[in-house]
Order: sequence, then C-alpha cells, then structure tokens
Amino acid sequence: MSSSAQIAGYRTTRLQFPRDRTIGDSQVRADEAQVIAIELIDGAGNVGLGFAQSLFVPLPEPSEIDRVFAIEAWPGLEGRHPAALALAVHRVRGGNVRRMTLPFEEALQHATWDLFAKQSGLPLWQMLGARRDTVPVYASGLDFHLSDHDFTELFGKAHEQGFRGYKIKVGHPDLERDVHRLDLLRQVTGGTRPVMIDANEAWTAQETVQAIAAFKRAGHDIYWIEDPIPREDFDGLRMLRSLGISRINAGEYLDLTGKRKLLEARACDMLNVHGQVSDVMRAGWLANEANVEVTFGNTFLELGVNMALALPGVRWLEYSFQNFDHLVEAPFVMADGVIHGRDAPGHGLTLSDAARANGGALPGAERAAA
Repeated sequence: MSSSAQIAGYRTTRLQFPRDRTIGDSQVRADEAQVIAIELIDGAGNVGLGFAQSLFVPLPEPSEIDRVFAIEAWPGLEGRHPAALALAVHRVRGGNVRRMTLPFEEALQHATWDLFAKQSGLPLWQMLGARRDTVPVYASGLDFHLSDHDFTELFGKAHEQGFRGYKIKVGHPDLERDVHRLDLLRQVTGGTRPVMIDANEAWTAQETVQAIAAFKRAGHDIYWIEDPIPREDFDGLRMLRSLGISRINAGEYLDLTGKRKLLEARACDMLNVHGQVSDVMRAGWLANEANVEVTFGNTFLELGVNMALALPGVRWLEYSFQNFDHLVEAPFVMADGVIHGRDAPGHGLTLSDAARANGGALPGAERAAA
C-alpha cells in the first residue's frame, strides 16, 4: 500500500457565528451555529473535509477541541487508508459502545469518504453507484419559532424559487396554531405542491390521529407526517401506519440498529436518514430489502446529495435555508427545484480559506444584519 494514500495529518477548525434566524421545532431552538471543520490529509496532500455540529451546547476552545481529537479520534486514523476506514465493519462491544466527547463521528465519515473519493478520482455520488446527477428538493423552514410574517416570507420565497414541496414544523400545544400555519402555507404557495409536517415526537398516537383529522377538516392533505410520536414506540407507529391517515416518516433519531428494528417492526412507510455516509448506505440497503422508501433529512450544506443520488428510489432532499454557505468555497446550488451532484472528485465541498482564518465569522454586511 502506497504511503501517500495513508492518512498523515489533520486540521480542526472551530467555527462559530449567529444564525440568520432562530431555528427549531416543538422541542428545541437554536440561535447560534457551533461547528467544527475536520480536515484529514493524506501523504499526497489530498484533503477530506467533514463538519461536526454542536446544536445546543457551546464548543470548547480550539486547543481543547484539538486535544480531544488527538486523544479520541486520531489514533484510529493515523496511517490508515481512507478506503479501509470507509468500508470497515466494526465489532462494537462493551466499552467500545460510546460516543466521543465531541460529536466527531459524522464529520469523520464525511472526511474519510471525501478523501477516499478524491484518491479514486471520482465524485462521491458516482463512486457510490449513482446513475443520475440531480434529485428534487423540498423546502424546510425549521420554522416553529418564526413569526407568521417571517414564516410566510420564507415559504413565499421558496415557492418563487421552485421547490418541489414544503415541510413545516407542527406540534404546538394549541392545535389551532398548527392549522393556522398550514393555512398560511397554502396562501403563499398556492396549495399545488406536496405538504409535509414534522412533529418531532410531540404527540401520542391518539393525538396524531386527532391532529391529522383536524388538518383534513381544514382542507389540508398531508403528504407525510414525520416523527409524530417517540422514536421507539414501534407499536404506536405501526398502528398509525395501519390506519393510513398519512405516510409515516420515521427513523431520524435512531441509529442504524434502531432503524433496522423500525423496519423489522413494519412501523414506517418511509425511513428518514441523514448524513453519515456509511450508515446511510447501509440503512438504504435495509430499507430496500423491506421495500420502504428512503427520505433524506437535513445534511450539512446539502452534502447528502451524494447519497441521495446513489440510493434507488430517493425522491427528495431536504433544504432548510441555513446561513452556512460562507463556510465553503462553493456551496451546492438549488435551481428549478433540483440539486445537482458535483463533477469534481470528492463530496463537492471545500472549506473556505476565509472561514478557516476567521473562525467562521460572517462577512461584514451579514454580520451587521445578524
């Protein structure tokens, strides 16, 4: 094995900046972005990039991030070939079943696969077997805490930009508020494209039935309902699926083992996946075996387009208008309701030199607005 292909170095960069709006759902909210960029470097100078987010807990200082990475992550990376890391199947037992102190896991999958694809000279989506280069996109507002004015502004612009569907947050203690939001969405989008809702586990199974009935009485046909009840209530999810009140989209909060159990319980119509490349592809295989559709939730800077293109039958990628574009040299662009895979080797994103230098500080005009 050529030493030039082995992982020889790394960089960690702490990125912190205000979000351009409060994002959140019926359970949580966030006003600031806390991100770690992880770059893995092989002996030939190729760089694989990944991003780790801390949604609700402030990150430590850069020196502490680097110390934790050096102790917990680097020993398993140094001198390894990225292909061996990307394709490995690990035996997890006992003390090995634990999270790292900082949320490096997904970022390491991004960086490892990015480096593997660059060494192979292929765009990641092609290396994963994709036969198409575009996938439709739906607009997601992360909108629970927005005012009605900001809600209608966001989805009105999404309609103008050609998004193929819309997903809003529900689960308010006052169900009439959810109905009101659906009314506003119909007013600004014309009611001609699919509407999805995400309750983020706010309801019981019976409350879910009552909510969908209320929405239908108000004239709203819901294309899917996402995570209506707690993630491991497989009996409740299976019951809701059997009623046929809407497509049941679940699995966002479950690890790969949990997703397998969800599929075995026949408790969802759609399996929700996110950004971990290896886990997503394995979950996609399991869903295909169970004849269940895969849907893509938020992935950092839409990096998930690579897996969405590669998995058969994926019809959607979620796009949630987060102000992260300044972190990379060239973000993915959505146009005419679809997003394209990149032609360059790797997953398609490169850390901006400015972001690396200034810790992700927003450009002057955006910072003043924030």
